[in-house]
Amino acid sequence: MAIEIARTVSVPRPWGVVGRKFPVTSANDGIAIGEIRYERPGKPASAPSLLLKVLLTSQPLSIQVHPDDAYAQSVGLPNGKTEAWYVVSAAPGAKVALGHTQETTPQHFREAIEDGSISELVAWQAVSTGDVVSVPAGTIHAIGADLIIAEIQQRSDTTYRIFDYGRERELHIESAIAVANTGPSARQERPIPLTDERTLLVSNPHFCFERICLPPGTTWWLEAARETWLLVLSGSARVGSFDILTGDAVFAQSDRVNVHVGPDALVGLVAYTGLGGSAPQLLKHLAQPASTDLKLSKILRKAPSITGATTGRGYEPEGRTR
Repeated sequence: MAIEIARTVSVPRPWGVVGRKFPVTSANDGIAIGEIRYERPGKPASAPSLLLKVLLTSQPLSIQVHPDDAYAQSVGLPNGKTEAWYVVSAAPGAKVALGHTQETTPQHFREAIEDGSISELVAWQAVSTGDVVSVPAGTIHAIGADLIIAEIQQRSDTTYRIFDYGRERELHIESAIAVANTGPSARQERPIPLTDERTLLVSNPHFCFERICLPPGTTWWLEAARETWLLVLSGSARVGSFDILTGDAVFAQSDRVNVHVGPDALVGLVAYTGLGGSAPQLLKHLAQPASTDLKLSKILRKAPSITGATTGRGYEPEGRTR
């Protein structure tokens, strides 16, 4: 049983952002931060199956592909990497790439990598705030500039880069050719409303990904029977014994978590390990205790939306103790 507030770890990337607010001040001394990872605090007995992160981009990421479970295990890795993205913020003209524009032979794929034309062969598409993108293992993909993206993925750092915009990092051509689907990407799932509060964004054998919106001043049970992550996009709440604000994340597993929503609606993303479908009893509305409204109004301060706003709190790369 576990209910924990996640610690944040900032990761420098060449395509990252210097001094970006997400939504807290990033004291990075001029270093471009491209990822904010959410990790369990302390030293848990076993690593989680999923990895939650936020990506911040000032330049396009590399064009890349990830292996599936079968290939990963054949080369001694524990698992592959399927992921999904939620666009938290997108500048006008921001885009991502998924798959090829047309069916491609392995030889044509290799030639496109070697001469750099792969950047024109991949299928770019515009994205806007609130869009959802599913990226199964084996899908060639890239993320463009001027985006903030919340990503949930199988816990793996295995990435095969095939084009990197002159950054002179290592490419992994042979591995990419071995795992990539060299055609158009599969059709994207449409979000499915489950209840007034829950929308299923992505469901696959590895995880389910939902957007939730809980009315202000309400109280809920979050049934975290599976490994479960909650990322706050806007609003505030008391989750278990923790007060959470925009940009905070909570990890829970094999537990039932009380969620007391603050004076504004709580909008968040919930991800949990998938067992063939969404959790039917993920959220249950509870009667609001009479004293809770007054207590929340005192202990929870109004938090801005993650999109372009700041709280003014100092960013702590190694997390914080509640």
